[in-house]
Amino acid sequence: MAFGFAENPALSITPHLDSVDYPATREQIVMAAADNGAYVDIINVLKSLPREEYQSREEAMRDLAEAARRFASGGLRDDDGVDRDRRNIGRDLVENAPDGNSRHP
Repeated sequence: MAFGFAENPALSITPHLDSVDYPATREQIVMAAADNGAYVDIINVLKSLPREEYQSREEAMRDLAEAARRFASGGLRDDDGVDRDRRNIGRDLVENAPDGNSRHP
């Protein structure tokens, strides 16, 4: 999936984010992409965006990696059963690890 300029432009998500008037809900972003003829994989990645509402295109861009991860994993929780906020990846495993036990994600 292309998030920028280097790959097939038809698979790029960014033009679909440009066509949205912000603030916008996840559903409004999905509908704008569908109205613009986005491929089904792009629509499904946008459906996987973690927040309900985005104040700007930049906010949506920041969450694209998490959306792609959720889409690729089928929306499942992490392997240890915890649903993590990926914006601070690894911090919860280090700060909240049991005594003498920490791991890198």
